[in-house]
Amino acid sequence: MIILLKLLLAHLIGDFLLQPKSWVTEKEKKKVKSPKIYLHFLIHGALVVILLGIEFWDLALCLMLIHGLIDLIKLYFQKSNNRVFWFFADQITHLTAILGLWYLWFQPEINLSISPAFWIYLTALILITQAAGITIQLLLEGWSKKLDLSEGASLQNAGKYIGILERLFVFVFVITGKWEAIGFLLAAKSVFRFGDLRKSKDRKLTEYILIGTLISFGISILSGIAVHWLVEKI
Repeated sequence: MIILLKLLLAHLIGDFLLQPKSWVTEKEKKKVKSPKIYLHFLIHGALVVILLGIEFWDLALCLMLIHGLIDLIKLYFQKSNNRVFWFFADQITHLTAILGLWYLWFQPEINLSISPAFWIYLTALILITQAAGITIQLLLEGWSKKLDLSEGASLQNAGKYIGILERLFVFVFVITGKWEAIGFLLAAKSVFRFGDLRKSKDRKLTEYILIGTLISFGISILSGIAVHWLVEKI
């Protein structure tokens, strides 16, 4: 497992710490003609040798070549309107290649048995991210129709993702016993919302946000308590 962690560390250092933004810009502009892209590949190979030792030069060479192929594919297919997609596709492919080569080289024993706790946490995550959001939306649907939300621009689906992140944070705080952090999160959200509510001078909007927040926090807290209790009973 330490070897896998070293391979992941080499990737993170090579892709994010030792790759200046100027290199990325030049690679995107010149593509295969950019000297920086080949230097980038060599850095990845050198990092593997440094972290694992010269005896793993063949693994370093394979990782370097595969990394280079993935990067070249990304450079030629990435456009201004799909940069986010290709960033994640690129990183996921790199990590998959690292895992695959690690397994082929070292043949580690992998225990595929899944703990019951996994299913408890998975169910809770689906509940607080997706089911809870839809439930809150339905509960507040009658009131939301009475609000005037025409003023001010809002990012598409921003409220949805804010709610998901909010519930995830609260859930993690509960199962780790960091109850004081929940109060901090609630206070931070109140500070950010205070300007909007004061500007709108809309009592209905204030009550709507307050009810939604309390329901969201309540679902996450109850889910966290339930998960903590169930895991202890396993």
